[in-house]
Amino acid sequence: MPWTRALPAGDAAVLLEFGTTIDPETNAAVHRVFRTLAADPPAGVTGLIPAYATLLVEFDPTVTTRAQVLADLAGRRYTGGVEAGRRVVLPVLYGGEGGPDLEEVARAAGISPDEVVRLHAGQDYRVYAVGFSPGFPFLGIVPEAIQLPRRASPRTRVPKGSVAIAGRQTGVYPADSPGGWHLIGRTPVPLFELGRTPPVPYQVGDRVRFRPVDAATYAELAERWRSGQLSWEALVDGVD
Repeated sequence: MPWTRALPAGDAAVLLEFGTTIDPETNAAVHRVFRTLAADPPAGVTGLIPAYATLLVEFDPTVTTRAQVLADLAGRRYTGGVEAGRRVVLPVLYGGEGGPDLEEVARAAGISPDEVVRLHAGQDYRVYAVGFSPGFPFLGIVPEAIQLPRRASPRTRVPKGSVAIAGRQTGVYPADSPGGWHLIGRTPVPLFELGRTPPVPYQVGDRVRFRPVDAATYAELAERWRSGQLSWEALVDGVD
């Protein structure tokens, strides 16, 4: 099987483990299984939730059993490639009030703040998982030069839209919340809207690219989002 272990997760789910690290190949295996099952779900399966190195398979215990689900999973063929997904481009104002940790990150990395921005915004990031708070995208892999441990002292409040890094990951806080990652910028784009379907502009398997903007452009974009002149469709840059 593509996974290494299948673990019970309550009385209505099975957790398939594919590895223990943030690794593109491991994640590709997760998505190969996810796409196969999504296209033809086993009887009684009600949900599939992919993450970095796991896939949660939810089922209705009044329709099927864990043993039946596992037998069905074991009988499948998981082949083919993994689609690159869409690319979502997020404007970011780096540093200043919205990125209070940028200077500290630069000192820790032994480079200039401009170089931190260049590295962080210089590549696409895969959406490995969405969680922690509604709409929070776990993105990777951050360039090695700016990979830092989480902050020793987490903040009790991180402002909505904050762009942050920790370890090999980067992400964006869709709402005000506690957080222990290094804040290096902020986006004016609202990333979670409960009334929309889906409620976030990206999904697992998509890519996110950060585009540096100046203060004037940030303010203009923020106003255009507030007034409804911009929508998530404007963020999608397609597949290379």
